[in-house]
Amino acid sequence: MITCYLKYIIDPYKTSEFEIYGKMWIPLVNKFGGIHHGYFMPHEGANNVAYALFSFPSLAKYEQYREDIKLDIDCQKAFDFANETRCILSYERSFMKPIFE
Repeated sequence: MITCYLKYIIDPYKTSEFEIYGKMWIPLVNKFGGIHHGYFMPHEGANNVAYALFSFPSLAKYEQYREDIKLDIDCQKAFDFANETRCILSYERSFMKPIFE
């Protein structure tokens, strides 16, 4: 299993837009065989940092997901929403391997 860890720098005046964006992606990741662990919004501390975590059975499955979302209309709507609202200023993507027991 591989977990994608996304750290977003968001516009602190557009947190509601970012929350809408996050709610768009959770079912999409699941639709393509991933497990979405949620988006994590600022609460205390920095008001412009948010996170998302989702897992796929393997890096190959994640890479297939990245190709598949390019052709999916709902994924394109989510990308367009983020571009139109400019709620995301930047992001970093890292991959982690979870350890259980």
